Amino acid sequence: MRLDKYLKVSRLIKRRTIANEACDADKISVNDRTARASYTVKIGDVITINMGRTPLKVKVVSLTETKGKDGAAELYEVMA
Repeated sequence: MRLDKYLKVSRLIKRRTIANEACDADKISVNDRTARASYTVKIGDVITINMGRTPLKVKVVSLTETKGKDGAAELYEVMA
């Protein structure tokens, strides 16, 4: 699954276009490397989102094309 789509499906970022713009602005990194929106996300990847005061670091646990808002948090695990 593409990175921008994963960010939208997991509800880490509200819209896919915003996720795409964040990738273009180098605010998203995967495994400590800046990533493009077309990056293919794999289970176990660590995604860092630098859009605010503190960066959000999550580990990809599951890849599902569609999830409801209640199940979106099951796609990732927040890392400290």
